[in-house]
Amino acid sequence: MIEAIANVLKIPDLRARIFFTLAMLGIYRLGIFIPAPGVDRVALGDFFANTQGTLLGLYDMFSGGALEQFSVFVLGIMPYISASIIMQLMQVVMPQIERLTKEGQTGRKKITQYTRYMTIGISVVQSMGIAISLEQMKTLGGTDVVIESGWAFRMMTVVTMTAGACFVMWLGEQITDRGIGNGASLIITCGIIAALPSGAMNTYQKVTIGEISLLGAVLLMAFMVGVIMAIVYVERGQRQVPIQYAKRVVGRRVYGGQQTHLPLKVNVSGVIPPIFASSVMMFPATIGTFYAHPLFDAISAAFMPGTWTYNLLYIGMIIFFAYFYTAVTFNPVDVADNLRRQGGYVPGLRPGRQTAEYLDRVLTRLTLGGSLYLSVVCILPTVLISSYGVPFYFGGTGLLIIVGVTLDTVAQIEGHLMTRHYDGVVGPGQGSAGGRRGTLGAQ
Repeated sequence: MIEAIANVLKIPDLRARIFFTLAMLGIYRLGIFIPAPGVDRVALGDFFANTQGTLLGLYDMFSGGALEQFSVFVLGIMPYISASIIMQLMQVVMPQIERLTKEGQTGRKKITQYTRYMTIGISVVQSMGIAISLEQMKTLGGTDVVIESGWAFRMMTVVTMTAGACFVMWLGEQITDRGIGNGASLIITCGIIAALPSGAMNTYQKVTIGEISLLGAVLLMAFMVGVIMAIVYVERGQRQVPIQYAKRVVGRRVYGGQQTHLPLKVNVSGVIPPIFASSVMMFPATIGTFYAHPLFDAISAAFMPGTWTYNLLYIGMIIFFAYFYTAVTFNPVDVADNLRRQGGYVPGLRPGRQTAEYLDRVLTRLTLGGSLYLSVVCILPTVLISSYGVPFYFGGTGLLIIVGVTLDTVAQIEGHLMTRHYDGVVGPGQGSAGGRRGTLGAQ
């Protein structure tokens, strides 16, 4: 490992990219502590003490604590992620957008521009929603969170939050272009990791006062290590579909004839299904936080993490979104047509429709296994949270994001090392992580 780090520092371009990435992430973390005006932060902190397990707690985790601080980076990178996902969905339902993806660099630039415009629109809507929600927030003692409500506060919040979201989007794009790793994924990961020290301290305090036994804390650490190992194992797992290329004679040379494989990831959809499912499932609890009503209170109690109704519906939502997102991002018909045009075929199958049906069957089975794996990883930590009061950022979604982004970043570093004839970070001949895709932003 020491030799691998030394090899990384020997390459000027790679060293500059890593330092640039760290500098951009440092700027993002500094911005988290720049307060936005108009809010009583003491009252806001008291309010957020009771939001664990709701959508606000999930969003605060993804923003690295910016929502609880009411920072100028409250929206973080999430509007850009949402805009990117919407653009990918539009590629399926709108032929005009799909044609842009096939126009090369020019088309990608237009899609990027549309994504930026959509990010601004989403930021305006979300910041207005946050402003209105803040005006309705009160602490248990009845103190208003907003110092002076009204349209002046709302417009000021919209301008501040939208500008902050655009700046974070720019940071993410700069990391992707000039740094190492996927910028959007690294920004989310940076926010989750920043919450780990306070979570560890909170757990230590629970052990000190006897709320969690020492044996329970040791078992918790062992469980987290086991979950991380399982995530690494499955995320790097692939189904290799054999591909044979026909021989072609051009002049006196013979081309093709080699045998390769088409790698299909076990978890094609990445961490997107748990994020979508968490947002949907946390919505009833969040509604109950804003509006006190017996019906909303009953719904919130039924959908709180740890209840059997929550767990069953959460698993169902994860499986649904896994199949939905896989269908959007991977088209077996297009893959089969590309193989046919390049002279490739799956041994024993005819090129075209038969190959597409085979790939669809394989992908359906892989998605089932991947969605069940995501469900287990996300549900088991939720049981720990509800049973033992473990901090929310120890949940499966956070671990999935951290491990997935780390694997992707290591894969990119290995790619730079391999092109310069150095051993990879995980050792010689162990560069299998290079087959990973970006966890959030690239999806």
